[in-house]
Amino acid sequence: MAGPLPEGLPWPSDHRLNLSNSESTFHAYVHIPFCDVRCGYCDFNTYTAAEIGDVRRGDFHRALIDEMKFSRKVLEANNYQIKPLSSIFFGGGTPTLFEARQFSELNSQLKEMFGFEDDIEITSEANPDNVNLEYLRNLKQSGINRISFGVQSFDPEVLMVLDRTHDAARVPDVIGWAKEIGFRVSIDLIYGAPGESLESWKKTVDTAMTLGVEHISAYALILEAGTKLERKIRSGEIAQVDDDLLAEKYEYASEIFETSGFDWYEISNWGVPSIHNQAYWRSMDWWGYGPGAHSHISGTRWWNRKHPVAYRDSVQSGTPAQAYEEVSKGSIAEEKLLLELRTLQGVSNQVLKDLKIPPSEVAKFIARGLIEPKPGNRIAVTKAGRLLADGIVLELLSAAEV
Repeated sequence: MAGPLPEGLPWPSDHRLNLSNSESTFHAYVHIPFCDVRCGYCDFNTYTAAEIGDVRRGDFHRALIDEMKFSRKVLEANNYQIKPLSSIFFGGGTPTLFEARQFSELNSQLKEMFGFEDDIEITSEANPDNVNLEYLRNLKQSGINRISFGVQSFDPEVLMVLDRTHDAARVPDVIGWAKEIGFRVSIDLIYGAPGESLESWKKTVDTAMTLGVEHISAYALILEAGTKLERKIRSGEIAQVDDDLLAEKYEYASEIFETSGFDWYEISNWGVPSIHNQAYWRSMDWWGYGPGAHSHISGTRWWNRKHPVAYRDSVQSGTPAQAYEEVSKGSIAEEKLLLELRTLQGVSNQVLKDLKIPPSEVAKFIARGLIEPKPGNRIAVTKAGRLLADGIVLELLSAAEV
C-alpha cells in the first residue's frame, strides 16, 4: 500500500476553499482500489480481498457516485465555473475488476454533473488476464473509449519477478479484440526488473511494435520502500539493478519507438498524446474520486481518506477529503519546471524568471547539449538530456537566487 498521506489543513466545515476560476480545462480521476494479487513492486493504494474489510466491490461505485455529487456542491459553493470534462481516467488497482454496468453508472453520473467535451477521452487501465471479448464489448458500451493495458514485459521470467499474473502470449489477442471493438489502445511497459537482460528488454520492445497500438508508456522500475521487491533487494536475495543498463534500455526503446513513427511527447511516453496525462503535466484542474485520490484546482490540493472503509464511511457522513493545502506560487513554479521540462513543448522561460534562476545557468545546459530553446520562449530537454531531466531540475533550483 502507498505511504502515509500528507498532514495538510483540516477540511473546512463550510467547504469553502480558494478555488479561483481560470483558463484550465477540467478532468476527473476515479480510483478503483481493488486487486486480486498485489504485485511485488507496487506501492499504489490498492487492496486485496483479505485487506478490504467489509467493503463490497459490487456496490463500491455508489460511494464514488456520492463523492461526485459532493464535488458538484463544493465547486458551486466556491463559485467555480462548472466546465465540461475533457478527460476521465479510471485507475487503480485493477479497474476492470468492476463490472461494465458500474462504469456506465459512473460515466452517466459525471456527464450529468458536468457534461462532456465532444472529444472527451475516457480511459480505463486493465490487466490482460482479467478481460475477455464480451467484457470489452460491454466496457465500450459503458462509455470507455480508451484502454491502457498493463503489459510490462513479454518475458515470462520478468513477469514472474514482478509478480504479474498474466500470460504474455495472450496479450496480442486481448489487444486485437480491443482494437476490433474500437478502443484507442495504449500499453504500459516496465524496464529494469532485477535479472532482466538488455536482450530481454529488446524483445519486449520489438514485440510491442507489432501490436498496432497508438500509445506506449515505458517506465523504469522504481523500487518503493516497503514493497516485497524492495525488501528482497535490500536483503540481497535479488541483485540490485545497474543504472547504466537502465540507460541503455531507455535509449533502445526511444530509438525503436521514434524510428517507427511513435513521437515522444513526455520522457516516458510516445505516440498519440493522452489528454489526461497532459492535464497533469500542465497543472490543469482535476477532481480525484475514490480512496486516497488527490485533487488539484486553482493551486489548491486535497486528498481523500486512504482506506476504502474509511473513505466509504466518510462519504456517507458528508466529507471524503482528509485534508487540503494551498500551494505557494513558488512551489507551483517549481512543479511546473519539474513536470513541463519533461515534455516535448518544454517549460516557459517565465517560470525560470519566477524562480530567479540565472540565464547563465540555463546557458550551461544548452552548451552541454542537454537543453535546447523551443518556440514560444520556452526550453526543453534534448534527447541526450531526457535521462538527466530530474538532475537538471535540481541543479537549476539549487542555482536560484533566493
